[in-house]
Amino acid sequence: MPHHPFVIEDHETGLFRVQRRAFLDENLFAEEQRRIFDRCWLYVGHESEVPDLGDYRLRDLGERRVLFVRGGDGVVRAFLNACSHRGAEVCRERRGNAKSFQCFYHGWTFRNDGTLLGVPGREAYAEGFDRADLGLRPVPRLDCYRGFWFVCFDPDAVDLPTYLAGAKEHLDLIADQSEAGMEIVGGTQSYAIEANWKLLAENSCDGYHAQVTHTRYMRYLMSAGAVGALDGGEDSQAIDLGNGHAVMEYTAPWGRPIARWTPAFGEEMRPEIDAVRARLEERVGAERAERISTRSRNLVIFPNLAVVDITAITVRCFQPIAPGRMNVEAWSLAPSEESPAQRRVRLENFLTFLGPGGFATPDDIEALESCQRGFRSTPNDWNDVSRETLLEAPTATGEHQTRAFWRQWQSLLAPQDAPVLREVRGADAR
Repeated sequence: MPHHPFVIEDHETGLFRVQRRAFLDENLFAEEQRRIFDRCWLYVGHESEVPDLGDYRLRDLGERRVLFVRGGDGVVRAFLNACSHRGAEVCRERRGNAKSFQCFYHGWTFRNDGTLLGVPGREAYAEGFDRADLGLRPVPRLDCYRGFWFVCFDPDAVDLPTYLAGAKEHLDLIADQSEAGMEIVGGTQSYAIEANWKLLAENSCDGYHAQVTHTRYMRYLMSAGAVGALDGGEDSQAIDLGNGHAVMEYTAPWGRPIARWTPAFGEEMRPEIDAVRARLEERVGAERAERISTRSRNLVIFPNLAVVDITAITVRCFQPIAPGRMNVEAWSLAPSEESPAQRRVRLENFLTFLGPGGFATPDDIEALESCQRGFRSTPNDWNDVSRETLLEAPTATGEHQTRAFWRQWQSLLAPQDAPVLREVRGADAR
């Protein structure tokens, strides 16, 4: 790991910059796998994705493939997807329901609780062969917060609640939207972006680009009867939640199927949405109901989870494949008890903005891939991340939330004998 800092900050002048090699360097990419994805808590799935005994999902977490499953005993577990015999994958379907998993290479079979069930030709093995020692390998750490399950490959890492820090409050605001529990709506958006994974971490919590990059969507909102726009005024705020997590929260110019009506939903939806709002106020109180109903939030949980609670709730996870490539999976999260009409509105909004062919996603992909191409042309230059550094109350269109991500990134990547951030004067950052 080179001792040259990739992040520089001058607290006196408000300068904050990131060198573009941080998005390009092969050795640095390998260090990220070891120091970030091997040590941080990583989102693996929502409890609603494995509701029944034997339900499973196959998920890629950094360089590892993990089997996320509810066993026949009802316990949720996560295993490394590798046979204990010769290492072949025991599960090759992305989702399903199974009492057991059989390795296609030599036929070893494992129960959905991970125990080794069957070995063809068992009589050929010596006395010291013990099936009890050869079950599927569980991940070192697995825990859940408000239905969101996380994995950590570092057995010595802090517990999940400590790691989530201030992000818990915003996951609560999302989970409290339901009377009966939140659920992932069927279907997954999967796509690749030819850009570094950190660019999507930045983009997912960046209000500065919205008015420019998503001009078409802003015009669409106005034509549909939405009032106002995301302008980064006093109404919005950006918050460093600790441990690299951050959120921007604001009153959105669109309605939401949870307790806030807009003309775009149609007059026939107003009574139903008003009724949802009334029940929400009775359950959580008027003040909290107002925040849940009218405030939107873009939450990034370090390193690679974004929960975007706007016109609909999008859960988006992005996995680094190479310095210039990531894979993305996204799902819609919704209250399980909402009516078919509300679900239709939610999914329409989910697909209209953040769907693969929506207003936002193609624009964002092009922007991030354009950045990556630009980095290759100017690898020694520095990205400026100094917007609103001297503001006491940062807004959603500043870069306070992006700096929170980069400070955590640098703290994990810095050599043990080097300072986390080196203070410099402006001339040194050019």
